[in-house]
This record gives sequence, structure tokens and C-alpha cells, in this order.
Amino acid sequence: MTGQDDPTSAVRIDTTRPHPARMYDWYLGGKDNYPVDEEMGRQMLGLDPRVPVMARVNRAFMHRATRWLARNGVRQFLDIGTGIPTEPNLHQVAQEIAPGARVVYCDNDPIVLAHAAALLRGADEGATEYLQADVRDPDAILEGARKVLDFTRPVALSLIALLHFVPDEDGAHELVGRLLAELPSGSHLVITHATADFTPEESKAATEKLRAAGVTLALRSRAEFTRFFDGLDLVEPGVEVPHRWHPELGEPVPGQDDGVIPGYGAVGRKP
Repeated sequence: MTGQDDPTSAVRIDTTRPHPARMYDWYLGGKDNYPVDEEMGRQMLGLDPRVPVMARVNRAFMHRATRWLARNGVRQFLDIGTGIPTEPNLHQVAQEIAPGARVVYCDNDPIVLAHAAALLRGADEGATEYLQADVRDPDAILEGARKVLDFTRPVALSLIALLHFVPDEDGAHELVGRLLAELPSGSHLVITHATADFTPEESKAATEKLRAAGVTLALRSRAEFTRFFDGLDLVEPGVEVPHRWHPELGEPVPGQDDGVIPGYGAVGRKP
């Protein structure tokens, strides 16, 4: 495990305000969250009771995209905004198809570090590693990832339900561009992202509640989302509502068709 002999020794967790990774864990029915996360999660459910369905839809998209990539020859994955481990994890999906797949996880929440050992149990033929870093520090991520991944061979850069927490003033598009610039031809970009396109009133209320609690939510339009893939070749069917992207590659999430899923998902290939 990178930089930590005992992952629990240096963990300093801020329980005074909600954290997206722990809220996501609560939506998924996990136990690695705190009252402040549950409280904010319940407020989000008050605005839209389908938030847990959306969380599971994002997770299912990651599974399907990873299967598609592994079946199409990708053997290296850089997953930023990993979240608290929830099986199956990305490396388990990839290594089921390609046991030699190499995976680097990255997250900025110390509680994820405390559970990182669960992320490192993979196939003997492959490799898994965990980095404690923030997407706003791409150089640190790239430096750590290079110790495990071969940047002369294609890498899948996975950013699931992450970039809507990175506002434009933090240079979200530029950060993605910086990461992609270091990856070779044949690499892929995988993103899901929340949007206000379908639910403007509920989205505005959610953004305000989260901002008051210290969490920035940067909901982007379809055009703004698509901009992350500038210069890439979009994999069919292109930009889609997440659960409609290659549904044949996974099981449907219960409730996914009972109302709108206010988000987009896509996979793009670097020429």
C-alpha cells in the first residue's frame, strides 16, 4: 500500500461535515458513514427519493464499462474517486475477465484509506494499489500511478460520480486534460456525472443544501459533460443516461426505469 504501513494510523476523519464518499456509502446501504453523512443523505432523499437508485446506477455503469474495456483488451485502470469499497470492486470486475489486469485506486477521503486493504485483494496475476490523493493534484496521482501502471500501454481513466464535485473554478476540464495528456493512444476515459438538465428545481435545491454543508456540487449540462471528451472518440452509444449505456453487459438496477436518472455517462478512446 503506497505510503502507509498501517492504513489506520494516520487516518484523520472530519466528522463535522458530510463527505461525498461517505454519503455514497450510505446510499448504497453501507456502514462506513457518520450521522452528518446520513443527515445530509436524508435531506437529499427529501428532494428526490431516487438518490439511492442513482448511486446504484452509477456503480452498475462502472461494472459494465469495466467489462467492456477488459473485453476489448484494456489491462490497466486508474480509478480516481474510488469511494468506500463495495463489492464487486473495479479490480474484481476487470480481473474476472483479465486476471493480469493492473488497477490503481485513488481517493481523498481518509476513511477510504482505512478500508483500502479490501481494495488490494485481487488476482495473483494482476496488481492493485491505492493512493491517497485528490483529483485536484494530478501530478501526485500520476507519479503514484506510474509505480504500478505502464504509461506506454493503454490505461482506462475512470472518474465515476466524481467531477460534479469539482467546480469550474478548480479547473475540472483542465484536470481531466492533464491526466489524459500523460496516457498513450488507445487509452480510455470513463465518466458519469450528475446534471440538472432533467430536474432543474430539485437540482438547485440540492446544490444549495450541499453548499451550506460545505460540499460543492457542480452540475453540468450535456454539452459541458461532452466537453470532457474533446479530442476523444466516443464509444457507441456515445453520451447517454448511465443505465442505457450497454445494458446487455450487466443486470438492471431495480427502479432504474421508474423515473428520470439525472445524469450522463460515456466512454471515450484516445486516438
